[in-house]
Amino acid sequence: MSFLPPETSFGRIISVRGSQARAGLNAGQHVTPAETRATVGRFVSIRCANAIIVAIITEVTSEHLPDSDRYYACASVDLLGEIYGEPQQQRFRRGVTSYPAIDDPVSLISNQELRTIYAPKGLDQINIGTLQQDPSVTAYVDVEEMLNKHFAVLGSTGVGKSSGVSLLLNEILKARPQLRIFLLDVHNEYGRCFGERALVLNPRNLKLPFWLFNFEEIVDVLFGGRPGVPEELEILTEVIPLAKSLYTQYSNSDRLGLKRLDGKHSAFTADTPVPYRLVDLISLIDERMGRLENRSSRIVYHKLISRIETVRNDPRYAFMFDNANVGGDTMAEVISHLFRLPANGRPMTIMQLAGFPAEVVDSVVSVLCRMAFDFGLWSDGISPLLFVCEEAHRYASADRTIGFGPTRKAVSRIAKEGRKYGVYLGLVTQRPAELDATIISQCSTLFTMRLANDRDQSLLRSAVSDAAANLLSFVPSLGTREVLAFGEGVALPTRLRFKDVPAHQLPRSESTISSTPVTDSGHDAHFLNTVLERWRGATSHREPPNDGQAARPAPRSFEAPMLQPSLGLDPDRFSLLKKPLR
Repeated sequence: MSFLPPETSFGRIISVRGSQARAGLNAGQHVTPAETRATVGRFVSIRCANAIIVAIITEVTSEHLPDSDRYYACASVDLLGEIYGEPQQQRFRRGVTSYPAIDDPVSLISNQELRTIYAPKGLDQINIGTLQQDPSVTAYVDVEEMLNKHFAVLGSTGVGKSSGVSLLLNEILKARPQLRIFLLDVHNEYGRCFGERALVLNPRNLKLPFWLFNFEEIVDVLFGGRPGVPEELEILTEVIPLAKSLYTQYSNSDRLGLKRLDGKHSAFTADTPVPYRLVDLISLIDERMGRLENRSSRIVYHKLISRIETVRNDPRYAFMFDNANVGGDTMAEVISHLFRLPANGRPMTIMQLAGFPAEVVDSVVSVLCRMAFDFGLWSDGISPLLFVCEEAHRYASADRTIGFGPTRKAVSRIAKEGRKYGVYLGLVTQRPAELDATIISQCSTLFTMRLANDRDQSLLRSAVSDAAANLLSFVPSLGTREVLAFGEGVALPTRLRFKDVPAHQLPRSESTISSTPVTDSGHDAHFLNTVLERWRGATSHREPPNDGQAARPAPRSFEAPMLQPSLGLDPDRFSLLKKPLR
């Protein structure tokens, strides 16, 4: 491959060191049109004997010039890859096999060379936008590389991160219509972005039986996110496996009258995902309480029973405890519904988390992550799934003292091993420094938008392995919808701009919030009554009115701890009241 004529180059190589080089910019060409200026972030081509080396300018300075008569400035460049082959069959590859020599000519990269670099190399390419350097060149992402090795979208609030996620997922659905996608929607803003291709789940239509929660997760639910009481945990450790064995006996028998378990042996552990009934669990606890002679020792059992019933009767937990005392192994139906098996034209699930009680969100996310991974594991990855975790720093915090350990463990397991079983991870966060560094390091493709925090930028520098890590110095100055894309999914570390997202695919909250106040006439009594009805309905058992009839409040549940002091109930007599009917 021959050199270009000297007049077409704007500089010459003056030093080479490893993956970096310095170019002197010709003194006679420093006044140029804006589109041909040699500035930080622009790609350049270095003509060598056997290839065209592609590099990116990371610094321009007029200090310490080697020859001020010949050069007006020096540019530092990172060597990224090379274009090789005959002119009509040129290809691009990462890495450099032939290093530049002193005095090799340096030119701003041409449109045709950019098209060679970013040309789609297969059917698994998605169009996500255009290059910042040349908007006429389309920026493609390799779906296979992006998914197989996980990806992350990082950016502060207000930079277009959510619309970028919507763009990426919609394009992935086009390229991989059979791929199943599960999205954790923290702020309930993606519900309208995917039309009929997505099933939207929330506490009102979700059925996630409590017995699918493992021991740590159900403890987190019962204790409201606080550490469990050791004495109560010991009791639960014993009785949950027995309750599962008891249910299995029921389901395997034609009659209800069964021989009671001996209380010492069970075929299951507290983590085995098989059904059990709350009525059996309470009965087993009450049975142990009845054997105690010391009255003060029974308080622990009373508190545990009360704790279970309080959560069971809380309408906010209906998605877990509806039909808690009715038998039925619905695990297959739950997994089929959650993870779209079969998809029936809706390969995507959007789990809206904003309506769940704050105390159990971590537990719910833990269950969903764990089930997604376990299904991939035990199905040998036959049906691939992309698990997208919005606001990922909430569930996999870098600080091990905060958050819920099992949730971090579940996300980490997908990050480390998921690709082996067809479970891929997409992380979305505005605070990458608060996200577990081990998890984010597993993401081989990063889409970085504007980040102003120094800690976030430092974490990215340690995570990016490309020679163009210096590009991260541009992160604080990126415009809205501008992205630095790194890693396996893109041909080169690239500054690009996400393409416009259609209006119907733009994320937005369930309700439209305006900073302009409504006129006083809009705040009438009917408006306030409607708000209060919705407010109270979120924490009550009342059904919506039917055929014009007012909804009736559900009867109060029997709360033993509240009644005991006023009525003076004897604990022994109270234990009889708690006996379930057979």
